[in-house]
Amino acid sequence: MKRPHWPSRLPIDPYIVLLIGTVGLAALLPARGTAAHVASGASTAAIAFLFFLYGARLSTREALDGLKHWRLHVTVLACTFVVFPLLGLAARGLVPAVLTQPLYQGLLFLTLVPSTIQSSIAFTSIARGNVPAAICAGSFSSLVGIVLTPLLAAVLLGNRGGGFSAHSLVTIVLQLLVPFAAGQVLRPWIGRFVARHRKVLGLVDRGAILLVVYTAFSEGMVRGIWHQVSPARLGALLGVEAVLLAVMLALTWYGTRALGFGRADRVAIQFAGSKKSLASGLPMASVLFGAQASLAVLPLMLFHQMQLMVCAVIAKRRSHDPEARQEATPVEVGYARN
Repeated sequence: MKRPHWPSRLPIDPYIVLLIGTVGLAALLPARGTAAHVASGASTAAIAFLFFLYGARLSTREALDGLKHWRLHVTVLACTFVVFPLLGLAARGLVPAVLTQPLYQGLLFLTLVPSTIQSSIAFTSIARGNVPAAICAGSFSSLVGIVLTPLLAAVLLGNRGGGFSAHSLVTIVLQLLVPFAAGQVLRPWIGRFVARHRKVLGLVDRGAILLVVYTAFSEGMVRGIWHQVSPARLGALLGVEAVLLAVMLALTWYGTRALGFGRADRVAIQFAGSKKSLASGLPMASVLFGAQASLAVLPLMLFHQMQLMVCAVIAKRRSHDPEARQEATPVEVGYARN
């Protein structure tokens, strides 16, 4: 009798296992009180360090080239604030058969939120895409979203409030732009060291995302928002969001090919144009929805976890594309010059 033979290579990405394990850990042992503050602080520090490393390894000229890539930035903004909301409005036909009215409002709200920055850049880096353009596209989306998201929510959801938040702007500047600028300033002294330790940057990419997942899911567990909707409605919401994510991933990949973008740019657009920021959405929802904010952000929190897991798989596969080795991406060019 033959022994069972295990395949030498399991079809499960180890990083996906880590993500699922992180969600499970947050469900069993959510961060509370002091632990929650520590987890949030650690996540913030990891993200800041990530941007510091990006600044340290990218030349100033490459960063300016990313700023000049206006077609890419317009495409990302159009996906984030035009295509996404249109799909959200189309989902109105699912009420009440599939979604309840509160869940639909939360779903529509998530389509109005700006793109996430840190995970989009991390996945773009893993997939060997245009990292400088992804940095600029994500930052532009967040800055525009500070004003545009509350305005769109006021029009489409009928809620007042929101508007420009000086605190949100300061947070973006201090957590993302200042570390990146510091890395740029110190690059002449530490650039070669960073280039010799590329694996460290990869660990920071993945570690920062795991921290964000744990912190966000812990907050949802502590608030108890997972118990405010029936399992059937929750399953329906997950299905709708899976379709929404699949549509956006397809549009941002195949649509950008039709627009004539190169592979590295298409990678940046796909990850920056198909994702939504939980960090930006939570504080905005607290202003726009008040006491109903917890249930309103449930679709956003679920979509956030889903996009991280799905995009992690896509980024890993994109890194093995034959075109990725033939094209010299801005990041790899920066490494070559060090």
